[in-house]
Amino acid sequence: MNSLRSHEGYLLIDSRGTPGLTDEQVAEAGLPPGAGRGAFEAPTFTCSHCQFVVVMNPKRNRERAYCAGCDHLICDGCGARKAAGAACKTFKQLVDEMQEAQSRAEPAPIILLAST
Repeated sequence: MNSLRSHEGYLLIDSRGTPGLTDEQVAEAGLPPGAGRGAFEAPTFTCSHCQFVVVMNPKRNRERAYCAGCDHLICDGCGARKAAGAACKTFKQLVDEMQEAQSRAEPAPIILLAST
């Protein structure tokens, strides 16, 4: 049985040899203030519903969204949709459904344009 921690990745930003990044630049990237100076390490996870990579803020005190359907942590956006009643549908399931639909579709006609 896998734990949720087994799905984690790792982010290291090492700015010790540089002036670093401003807090505005760091906030634009969605990282916590101070992450652009010195060494910043944090665990990450990839949302199984939308493939967004989430850098886990070590100072966050609210609970992360979890989907029991796929047994993964999910991003806040997908967590809000899940709380509103959306069904669990992983990115892999969406891709498989689109490929299956495409394989059943009629092949597109090939259009050749004459050059003048």
